[in-house]
This record gives sequence, structure tokens and C-alpha cells, in this order.
Amino acid sequence: MQYPALVLNADFRPLNLFPLSTKPWQEAVKNIWEGTMSVVAEYDKVVRSPSIEMRLPAVVAMRDYVPINKRVAFTRTNVFLRDRFKCQYCGADDATLTFDHVVPRKAGGQTNWTNIVAACEDCNLMKGSKQDMQPMKVPREPTSSELLALKRFYMPKIMHQSWLDYLPAEMAA
Repeated sequence: MQYPALVLNADFRPLNLFPLSTKPWQEAVKNIWEGTMSVVAEYDKVVRSPSIEMRLPAVVAMRDYVPINKRVAFTRTNVFLRDRFKCQYCGADDATLTFDHVVPRKAGGQTNWTNIVAACEDCNLMKGSKQDMQPMKVPREPTSSELLALKRFYMPKIMHQSWLDYLPAEMAA
């Protein structure tokens, strides 16, 4: 995504850290014109229409505060981050990862933090719907501070300088 805009809540904190709340500049411009967001910082890049010229928004803030969920969102990215992008059965870290239900759905297993682990395709296929393989670590719901501590190893390095003032110090390092 070229020229993404960092999205902040009305209190000037990111809406989400994992994944980092961004949106394409086109959507940000639309939201600015609709009045739901304000420009906080801009890129040097200019776009033009027949009647207007504007710099692309680098950081935008919501005009109305959006309540933030205190729990970490259950997403594929967050599960892989919790599991350090390694298969929880064989430890491979260069494989294509998939979700694996420790207790298979067929046996009543739920899709949640305590029953899903990252697994390479080979281990997931080998395990199938059996329960004879156990992950190296018992899956659990991580805290946002745990994921934040892991970010320095896995977060993309593509961040505009204007974003650093609005991110936690651990992310800006």
C-alpha cells in the first residue's frame, strides 16, 4: 500500500496496534471530506483534481471517539505473532503457516485463543482431525503488552516519520 495513512482515535492514539490501524490514502481523503476524520500530518506528495490540490494525509484522527476493546483481537496475524511465526508442532519457522485446532472442530473444539495454534501445512495435514499431537506450548490469550514486546521482531519497518509521535515508544524504536 503506497502512502498509507495512520488512523488515530479521537484521543490521538492508534485505533489498533496489531495490525497497525492504517488505511489507503484514497479512503482517508474520502473520510476527511465526509467529515469523519481530520488530517493530523501530511506526506510531501500532492494529488490534484480539476478544482483542488492537496497533500496526501499521513496521519488522520477520528472526530468521534471509538471505544477500544481491552482484549486482544483474535486474528490470524495475532495468533501467528503469539506463536512467533513458528509451527507449534515441529518448530519450523520458514513454512507456510495455517491455523490448527488443537481439539478438532469435529470433536467439539472451538475457534478461540485457547484452542488454535500456528501449524505448518505438513503438521496440520499429518494431525488431521486426530488429537494425538500436542503443541509445544499450551495456547492462551496473550496480553496486548506481550504482543507489543514481540512486535520489534515482526512488525513491518515501513513507517512514515510522522507516525512515530503517535506510536508507543516500543514500536517507534
